[in-house]
Amino acid sequence: MKRWHLLAAATAILFFWEILALIVNQPILPTPQRVFIEFGHELPGELGLHILASLWRVVASTLLSIVLAVPAGLVLGQSRRLNQFFSPLIYLLYPIPKVVFAPIVMLFLGINDVSKIFIIFLILFFQILVLVRDQSAGIRQELIYSVRSLGAGRRALFRYVYLPSSLPAILTALRQTIGSTIAVLYVVELIATRYGLGYYIYYQGSTLFDYPKMYAGVLAMSLLGLALYFAADGLHRVLCPWQFRS
Repeated sequence: MKRWHLLAAATAILFFWEILALIVNQPILPTPQRVFIEFGHELPGELGLHILASLWRVVASTLLSIVLAVPAGLVLGQSRRLNQFFSPLIYLLYPIPKVVFAPIVMLFLGINDVSKIFIIFLILFFQILVLVRDQSAGIRQELIYSVRSLGAGRRALFRYVYLPSSLPAILTALRQTIGSTIAVLYVVELIATRYGLGYYIYYQGSTLFDYPKMYAGVLAMSLLGLALYFAADGLHRVLCPWQFRS
């Protein structure tokens, strides 16, 4: 996608927002200009702290899910027996919206950052696990045999065969789950916390009725999601250039 396509889409959204704000003409829908001014004013202070808190939770849960889901997916993909054993469990848990586990997780882990990170981790874990498993299972056996014939052990196979072949699946999973991750982030940050964009948006809109600041928080969360998506997309292009060659 070309940059001017993105710019045109952003311009169209802002234009529609401006027109709708003028039609509604109520405090609940401020104009883009007012929201951008509030965003610039709040960013160096309180809003910036909330962004950092949310970013920390997303990054921590993402790294944790990659560290645990990638090896598990590779093992399941290469072991038919283990895959047959665990597939029914994955089949049952994968489609369930992980946010429904939030009350249970918080009962066991407490109302803290650990429980919030774990809930986000659950979403990413199953998505990465399934995609890496399927990608690993699809590796041609001839390739594995040829590398083994050169004297490669398990570590070399993991480094030069399994991991490179699974990178596209990992990065695709990250891109596909960013929307769900940000949505769950908002929900978990509504519960017993004082830092995070979810808390900031709810507090400003439902407690203080400061709608420009509320929309500034919504804008910040939207930009966080976009930044994470473009970061995953950029990594995909850098680490898997063969998939983007015309």
